[in-house]
Formats: sequence, structure tokens, C-alpha cells
Amino acid sequence: MRPAYHPEGLYDESKVASQQQTQTITQMWHQNGKCPEDTIPIRRTKKEDVLRASSVRRYGKKRHRSTPNPMSVDPDMLNESGHQHAIAYVEGDKYYGAKATINVWQPKIEQANEFSLSQLWILGGSFGQDLNSIEAGWQVSPDLYGDNNTRLFTYWTSDAYQATGCYNLLCSGFIQINNQIAMGASIFPISNYGGSQYDINILVWKDPKEGNWWLQFGDNYVLGYWPSFLFSYLTDSASMIEWGGEVVNSEPDGSHTSTQMGSGHFPEEGFGKASYFKNIQVVDSSNNIKAPRGVGTFTEQSNCYDVQNGNNGDWGTYFYYGGPGKNSNCP
Repeated sequence: MRPAYHPEGLYDESKVASQQQTQTITQMWHQNGKCPEDTIPIRRTKKEDVLRASSVRRYGKKRHRSTPNPMSVDPDMLNESGHQHAIAYVEGDKYYGAKATINVWQPKIEQANEFSLSQLWILGGSFGQDLNSIEAGWQVSPDLYGDNNTRLFTYWTSDAYQATGCYNLLCSGFIQINNQIAMGASIFPISNYGGSQYDINILVWKDPKEGNWWLQFGDNYVLGYWPSFLFSYLTDSASMIEWGGEVVNSEPDGSHTSTQMGSGHFPEEGFGKASYFKNIQVVDSSNNIKAPRGVGTFTEQSNCYDVQNGNNGDWGTYFYYGGPGKNSNCP
């Protein structure tokens, strides 16, 4: 299948933007060949990959309650799952998609069972047992992949990470149609502190005709779709969109993890040093892509990971986010 419609206004953004120095990011495996027509690349699952998981049933799944709920101020809830976030979000409307340009880094992970990711979340339902979520971005996850490479990933769940859903193609659900981009494959090149910056474009939108949720990577790779029957709330629309970073803090030795989010530097450091999301946008009920209204920010412990948002001509709605984790103000 192909999507019947793309969002309106997708390519109107000033042509200037496309001429700026954003290099195209390829995938490492292309050095060894390509996939023929009518096939898709699938990252091989090895025995040791499954053995690293806590159980075969949990392989390729996120832990329960790992979606940031900016509406919850109960501090016990916040660290319950050991997940920490620095995000921007919108809620209070019906959303039919989201887009972002995400700065790509390779954050350091302290413990093998921790991860660091930067993604967008398309959410429906409550933060209880019935949360629907579609997620896409980049992640470093030694547990899942057996290395510290930065990798393109997707995730979905229709019951708050309990029984449904998984990363990438590790269960049925997401239907890939693209033969050039592999889910879970390494992204290259990576941004350097004080040096070259690289970013990726992620767009997820609901096809108004068929009702499926489509994923596009870059300006010309439509990767595949999540059929709307996978979901309950998202069959209609999303009630919240989030963009930003997430890490697992397993509190090794009783202190905060030093796992980095984003570039591992705080937002104050700015371009070239702190990680960013720029041109964040939402898709409305008329299938128009537009700037989000009433963007909020949320982080559990701003001394560990923080977020700062802004607006300007070139970058539209943007924010810097991330941090080093453990430091003198985050013991």
C-alpha cells in the first residue's frame, strides 16, 4: 500500500530550509548492498539478543508506564518506572499527526539495562491501562541491540506497554513497505560536540482516507504504517503529542545514573553542544500540518535533564533538551 494523502503544506516550508547544511543520513548496512524490489530489510534477531531480555515475552518491549505524563505531579509516580524525560508537549485538541527534525547524537549509557532515546509520541486515551501510543525516533539501547550505536526505531502499544506492541518489527503490527531503510539500523553520521551537526526528519500522520497511521523518514522515505485496527483511541485521533528525550535511571549504587540524554549537555549550552528538536509541527483534522499551539514543557528533575523551548523564523517551534544525568546538583 501507499498513503492516499500526505499532510497539506508539507513541502511549502520555505525552500531555503532545504538548502541549509543538513547532510543526508544514510544507514551503515547500505555499504554491503541493497534489498531487491518487493522485499524489506529486517534486522536479524540473534539468540543472544533474546537472551539479554528479562524474558522471551518481554523481548523488544518497553517497561510499563514509561510514557511521561506532564499532568501528573505526584513525585512517587515519576520515578516509579525509573524512566526520566525532558519533553515538549501539546494537549487539549484532536491531533492527526506530528513532525519534527531531531538532532542526532550518541549518548553514553552507564548500565547495559538502561537506554537513552529521542523521539515523538502520539498518544490517545488516559495514562492508565488503556494508553495508545505510536513512537518514532532514535535510541541507544545496549540491551535491545547489543551495542551502543544510535539507531532508528519505532514503537507502538495499545494497552500502556502491557501486552501489545513492541520495537521495530519485533512483533506484528507495524507494516513496512520501504526496501531502503531498516528499522533498528544504525544512523550515520552522528553530531559532534562543537562540530558538525546532523539531524533526521520524522513525520507520523493519519491517512484521512484509509485511517492508517503512516511513518515517513526524511523527505522521501515513506517507511510503512500502523493499521488503525491496532488501536482503540488512536482509531479516531490523538489527544496528546510529545517530543523529547527519555532515559532509564536504574539508580546504580543508589545514586542517579550518569546515562546521558541528547548530547549529554544541558539546553543552556545551545547549538552545536546541546541536542535540539526543531520545526516541531502537528497535523490537524483537515490534514494540514502546522505549528503547535500552547506548547508546554516537562521534566522530572531539571538538575539531571532539562528542556528549554523557543520560537524563531528558521527553526519554527523548537527546544533544546537533555543533560548529563548524575552531577553535583543531581546526586
